[in-house]
Amino acid sequence: MTDELIVFSVFEITSHLKQVIETQIEPLYIRGEVSNYTRHSSGHIYFNLKDDNSTLRCTFFRYANLTLDFEPENGMEVICFGKLTVYEKGGTYSLNVQSMSLAGKGELALRFELLKKKLQEEGLFDPAAKQPLPRYPRRIGIVTSPTGAALQDIRNVLSRRFPVEVDVFPAQVQGTGAPAQLIAGIKYFNRAKDVDLIILTRGGGSQEDLFCFNDEKLAREIFASRLPVISAVGHEIDFTIADFVADLRAPTPSAAAEIAVPDKADLLAYLASLDSRMKIMASSKVDRCRSVLGESKLALARLNPERRWLSMNQRVDMANLALLQIQSSLKSKLHQLELRKSMAENKLKSHHAQYKLITSQRLKEIQMSLGYAISLAMLENKNRLEQLRLRLEGYSPHRFLDRGCCFVSKDGKPVSSVEQISPDDMLKLLFKDGSSDVKVTNVHPRGLADDAK
Repeated sequence: MTDELIVFSVFEITSHLKQVIETQIEPLYIRGEVSNYTRHSSGHIYFNLKDDNSTLRCTFFRYANLTLDFEPENGMEVICFGKLTVYEKGGTYSLNVQSMSLAGKGELALRFELLKKKLQEEGLFDPAAKQPLPRYPRRIGIVTSPTGAALQDIRNVLSRRFPVEVDVFPAQVQGTGAPAQLIAGIKYFNRAKDVDLIILTRGGGSQEDLFCFNDEKLAREIFASRLPVISAVGHEIDFTIADFVADLRAPTPSAAAEIAVPDKADLLAYLASLDSRMKIMASSKVDRCRSVLGESKLALARLNPERRWLSMNQRVDMANLALLQIQSSLKSKLHQLELRKSMAENKLKSHHAQYKLITSQRLKEIQMSLGYAISLAMLENKNRLEQLRLRLEGYSPHRFLDRGCCFVSKDGKPVSSVEQISPDDMLKLLFKDGSSDVKVTNVHPRGLADDAK
């Protein structure tokens, strides 16, 4: 007897796989790169997780992604936690994501940006809060690893540029315990009060190595420091939260030392320049004093009592002579003034009589001219008046009446046209020697009157 062949449908196989996967595989973490990222209008997120060898479909439902604190992007490496499931209709499996976080460097970068934004909004990066560095520090506190190259670089630069006392607080500069030691170093120097500024430093390293300088408590301790803080962490391209909060950021530890102290050679050159200027100023001052002394000697000589008495007597004699000359000159001028006064009085009398005669003659001439002008004007006006009277008489109605014409009126109003009268109207005719009342029997307009002829 032959065995009976068992045949399964596609759906049965898919359902069986769904049951096995969903019951046998617990929720798990999966790491991969985001691709084909889509956020649907419903709030659900659809994407693929991929690596070099495979791709996994993922669904991140809205109720689960509400607590997501960053926006995923294509190419971002993430770690997803979720449950594998099988889509029966399509025969595909996918991951129902319950949570998502950044993986590796991406997570560190996100934490860095979130803390940077938070502290910036609180004003910890405000330039107005930065403290100025002392120009000539006497003692510098350094918080760093005592075995690191950063400390040796700083010591070398300080010894070459401007030798100052250095106090080192040994601290761990990477790892989980580093922030607490760095904070302790800043607190130590602020309590000791025997340094002028603090340098917080370490050499270069990876992002993970430098991440202890992105600690929030460390940032707040730097901001609260009474002493100015220079942050010199890593290389020039490295930036940490400590760099933003510090009063000054140096690109390297060596640069921090150069910023912290002036250059000895420059100071010596400056002092030499000051010395030269002071010598020049002192020499100039001595020359001015000598000049003043010479002038004072001359002034003292001029102020000698005997010389001043003789000078005063001479000035009095010269003043008397000048006064006598002035008196003589005044007498001469007074005599001249009296002569001029007499001549002026005589001349005035002569001019007065002559002016009076001329004025009298001129007045007579004006009177004669005025009488003639008045007579001439009256004659002209009389002739003009007569001409106007004759013209007015020429326009008088009585002249027309004298010629045999009459003045026609109706109800006291002049009649100038046949259109103003009708048969049986009573008219008044005015002649030169009287008037007459007439009654109109017929009216003949000009056209009809011509026809009647």
